[in-house]
Amino acid sequence: MKNVLQYKNFIGSVHFSADDDAFFGKIEGINDLITFEGKTVNEIKQSFEEAVNDYIEICRTTGKKLYKSYKGSFNVRISPELHKKAVEKSQVLGVSLNQLIQKAIEHEVTDN
Repeated sequence: MKNVLQYKNFIGSVHFSADDDAFFGKIEGINDLITFEGKTVNEIKQSFEEAVNDYIEICRTTGKKLYKSYKGSFNVRISPELHKKAVEKSQVLGVSLNQLIQKAIEHEVTDN
């Protein structure tokens, strides 16, 4: 599990700075850079929730979309060996490589 916070369908990445003795992060999956910070776990959680609430309010008042939009296509870099195995598996199953990869990703992101 990565160091993330979740609140109101937003994800915040969390990191620790030993130099500053503080936690810091940003809201992921949006088109803006919204950061938050805190000295304790409770402070970082509260700061994240405040950042999300402020961002939602700004988007509401300006008419901006809350989340980043996605095209539905992206490049994936894998080893040549894994690429070969994936192509062979798709051929055996009688599906396209795209269909095989989509099914694999759906399997990984579905909550079971």
